[in-house]
Amino acid sequence: MPLITLFTAPKPFLDPHIKVIQENTLDNWLALGEAVQVVVIGDEPGIAEACAERGILHLPNVRCNKMGTPLISSIFQLARDVNDSPFLMYSNADILFFPELASVVEGLASKTDRFLGVGERWDLDIDHPVDFSGDWEKSLRARLQINGKRHKRTGSDYFIYPRSCFKEIPDFAVGRAGWDNWMIFNARWQHCPLVDLSKGLTIIHQNHGYGHLPDGIIHYYQPETEENVKLAGGRRTIFTLRDHSHTFDGQELARKKLDWQAFWREVEIFPLVKLHSHSLGFLFFTILNPLKAFKEVRGRLKYKLGKQ
Repeated sequence: MPLITLFTAPKPFLDPHIKVIQENTLDNWLALGEAVQVVVIGDEPGIAEACAERGILHLPNVRCNKMGTPLISSIFQLARDVNDSPFLMYSNADILFFPELASVVEGLASKTDRFLGVGERWDLDIDHPVDFSGDWEKSLRARLQINGKRHKRTGSDYFIYPRSCFKEIPDFAVGRAGWDNWMIFNARWQHCPLVDLSKGLTIIHQNHGYGHLPDGIIHYYQPETEENVKLAGGRRTIFTLRDHSHTFDGQELARKKLDWQAFWREVEIFPLVKLHSHSLGFLFFTILNPLKAFKEVRGRLKYKLGKQ
């Protein structure tokens, strides 16, 4: 039985650059060893062929929304059902990991039996196939050190959690914004340790464009993103990596150290994550961020009037 079921729902393998990136990802995940079972979900063009070529388990029968976009709820359930691995891990299909993954997960699990592991990424331009044989880790780390750029702490590219967690997930559209923020929010809502693994787990995001999305519009501005945010419970659920409660460096699990900015953020979200009150959550947000709150309310009114 594998330690981790690592699953994803890739984009179509039609764009030449996206194809290279996603094939790199699959080859990289297979190089992580027997502790990791790779599962690919969806029936986008090219997925079946890429999986067959590599002997990867492919699950094509995913539920989709009316626009044909796979649903996160179905993706997570399909991955859960394929085996009894103690840990599940969703990742975007453009993310590369190092062999440290299994030991980091085992180390974290020895400290707590409930958690959601998240972390920041490094962006790297990769436009050709990467060879994951031999001493690939050393050469890839060297390349990352020279050309990699640390991404701002708003992106969420992977989620690691024990099988006992995240059994019920709304019907979010994959590849659109909002659902990943809900994962982070929900961990805090459930009083589940939200663990920043950035110091223990290095990940690489292979840079790409957004031509695969409808009209080439970045995912933040897709109509399905608006629906995701509604399903999540509104704008107050837009949590990011800065909202983590703990850190894990591969050895020690520690509570987050609060600077003044982090302290006031915890004050702001206290009624939401501790009292489970959305109304008090918006009140605290308004008190601490009056200008942002004004702009948000004005934007809502403008949107509603525009639809009438």
